[in-house]
Amino acid sequence: MVSKGKPSPRSAVEALSDEQVARLAKRHHLVDITHDFPCDPRQANEAEIAAQNPKATRRLLTGCDRVVRTRSKVRAWGIENIPETGPFITAATHVTMYDVFIPMMALFHQGRRPRYMAKAEMASWPLIGKWFQLVGMQPVERRSGKARAIEETSVDILTSGRPLTVWPEGTVTRDPQKWPMSMKNGVGMIALESSRRLGEQVPLYCAVTWGAASINHWWPWPRKNVVMCYDARLDYSDLLEGGESWGEWPPDEAADELTRRIRVRMTEIMAEIRGIEAPAGYWDYRTMQRVVQ
Repeated sequence: MVSKGKPSPRSAVEALSDEQVARLAKRHHLVDITHDFPCDPRQANEAEIAAQNPKATRRLLTGCDRVVRTRSKVRAWGIENIPETGPFITAATHVTMYDVFIPMMALFHQGRRPRYMAKAEMASWPLIGKWFQLVGMQPVERRSGKARAIEETSVDILTSGRPLTVWPEGTVTRDPQKWPMSMKNGVGMIALESSRRLGEQVPLYCAVTWGAASINHWWPWPRKNVVMCYDARLDYSDLLEGGESWGEWPPDEAADELTRRIRVRMTEIMAEIRGIEAPAGYWDYRTMQRVVQ
């Protein structure tokens, strides 16, 4: 099924300037995430790497590195927050397809191998679709009425000790200025239920990527600036209180609130990267208009 509406054109936003990147570099330690361990030395999760088609994963990563370097100048801060072991959730923005590859590359180069929830259509893409499945893609059939089954699969991934990456918006943002839009509460359900089953709060991180929206994919030169923030761990311990009385799944109210916190935090980070103030409220994908809170 075709997604509702169309993303706004590249001309709707300005490219991320060298001056803004320089301002960010004064506040944060920006690193190149297209190389292994760009921050301090750390231990790669060898068991996780061995379990996820290491040869295919390395080949895909090498190819992504080369393509990204030729089309953009990518920098990031906060990737030292990525845990070396154990399960965690990465909730990523979805402005362009770069928001798929940049967090993936950062995690892979930090020695982790997450499973990631992605629209099922990607599995049928020529050549690269098969590769996506080999390196951890979990196909999601949108509008299939299988939301609970998808959430259950995601929880199983986390409770088995593996990290998981999700794009809570479900598709590329339809906000005219490309801010984070309304999100499905599945990410909240997954985080809360996996935490309940494990008996501890599963670490949750927001990954916000900006800059690729202005890249012309037919003629990408000169290379554009792209910056990602892998934010500090988002605390939601208060939402886990009383979990023993939830029933089979967490209440919608708690999942909605956690999802709201993710959207608000993503918007705050994106405003910092862009160097501008975010508009009030958020773009609602269901009504295709801005909701002012």
